[in-house]
Amino acid sequence: MIRKFEKEDTEQVMRIWLEGNREAHNFISEDYWVTQYPLVQEQLLQAEVYVYEQDGKVQGFAGMTGNYLAGIFVEKKSRFLGIGKLLLAYIKKVYPVFSLHVYRKNQPAVHFYRREGLSFAGEGIEEHTGEAEYTMVWNKNGC
Repeated sequence: MIRKFEKEDTEQVMRIWLEGNREAHNFISEDYWVTQYPLVQEQLLQAEVYVYEQDGKVQGFAGMTGNYLAGIFVEKKSRFLGIGKLLLAYIKKVYPVFSLHVYRKNQPAVHFYRREGLSFAGEGIEEHTGEAEYTMVWNKNGC
C-alpha cells in the first residue's frame, strides 16, 4: 500500500536512502552520502514523501519537493517486484507535471524513467559531485 510518510518512518526511509545511493551511485564516494545524510533527513521532514508499505514495513519511497521528484528508492530485497513502478505511477497521478535529475552513469534508473514515459529535457553537471546528469520530465498531456 502507498501512503504518506509519517515521522515514525524516518529510520526505515533513511536506511533505504543510504543503501540505495551507495549501490546505485558507486561512482560517487561513500563519504559523500554519509555527509549528506543529516541534510537529507532534515529535508525529508519538509518534503512530500510517499512510502510503499507492506506488513508494517516500508519497502520503498518517493520524495517530492514542489514539482521536483527528488528520488524513488526501493530496498534491495524488494527490487524488481514493481514497487518503483507503483510509486512512480502514484506520483504521476498526484503530479501531472514534474521533473527530476538522474546521474548519466546510473543507466538502470535512466532506462526505468524512459520506459515509464519520461522525456529528456537537458543535461548538465551536478555541482557537488561533478557528475554528469540528465534532467527528465513528465507531462501528463505529453507537452
